Amino acid sequence: MFDKLTSVESRYDELMTKLGSAEIQSDPSEYRKSAKALSELEPLVQKFREFKGVRQDMAGAEELAAGADADMRDLAREELKALQARHDALLQELKILLIPKDPNDEKNVIIEIRAGTGGDEAALFAAELFRMYSRFTERQGWKIDVMSSSDSDGGGLKEVIASIEGRGVYSRLKYESGVHRVQRVPATEASGRIHTSTATVAVLPEAEEVDVQIHEKDLRIDTFCSSGPGGQSVNTTYSAVRLTHIPTGVVVSQQDEKSQIKNRAKAMKVLRARLFEMEMRKQQEATAKERRGQVGTGERSEKVRTYNFPQSRITDHRINFTTHRLHDVLEGDPAELIDQLTTFYNAEKLKEATAV
Repeated sequence: MFDKLTSVESRYDELMTKLGSAEIQSDPSEYRKSAKALSELEPLVQKFREFKGVRQDMAGAEELAAGADADMRDLAREELKALQARHDALLQELKILLIPKDPNDEKNVIIEIRAGTGGDEAALFAAELFRMYSRFTERQGWKIDVMSSSDSDGGGLKEVIASIEGRGVYSRLKYESGVHRVQRVPATEASGRIHTSTATVAVLPEAEEVDVQIHEKDLRIDTFCSSGPGGQSVNTTYSAVRLTHIPTGVVVSQQDEKSQIKNRAKAMKVLRARLFEMEMRKQQEATAKERRGQVGTGERSEKVRTYNFPQSRITDHRINFTTHRLHDVLEGDPAELIDQLTTFYNAEKLKEATAV
């Protein structure tokens, strides 16, 4: 770890020297690139230098604590206690700063929630999950926009797709992807038997045009009349849009807007996010053999979390974490679960960062 920190400090000094040269100052593009790299390294280097200063102070205090002067020994020992606490705090901060940054962490997201097995009960659970994330979004000061939704006959949601915009949205929600399972007695269950239903959650980082290039020749665009529940006509014009990405077979439909242009724009947003996630997965799978586990991928494995109503319990199976705050979580406060997941995956990534 300290070899890595020393290497980073050397790189920082090189960039400082480079930015002061006349050659780079005459090249605006190279200057911006180097300045950006310097700013990214600066917090880590400053913390490392502060850490080294504390270690030097500790060495001086240890000498005094071993000296002949009794009063100085007592003072030095008190100082050592304070320095040790600062040393430990700085070491922890350095470990956190060493964790590789996910380039997608600051991106907005497309969240897709779909009812799984369980019929109407699964659709009701999907609606509850969407309500939970919507309320959490409000608490975070983010903005949520429903792009498309499909209601079930029982008042739930077959599917809902929404965009969430705000600072660090993906960094907070990326581990929510997966199969969420609910265990409870449905209102229609006369015998009081517990049923198990599921809903899937996908959190996709919103991709910009520079992230994913979509060529017109690779798209098939179909338009049709949008319709409401039970086939009721919402719009008699061909405003609904279906995009098919021919190379991958990915299909996106959008009909919530009355304008074909707006529906196409929303469909392109979802399509771009799905293609971006597919590319991310390819990269992750390519490196998976060299890693001990799929760290931080938010992969959609089976049964990531169980919501047990009779016991008011939520268990996240990826990290074996259980909380009995089921009501609070579903009312829009999943922060404890998110924090536990983030801490776990950051610790795994830190092991990789310091393994060299």
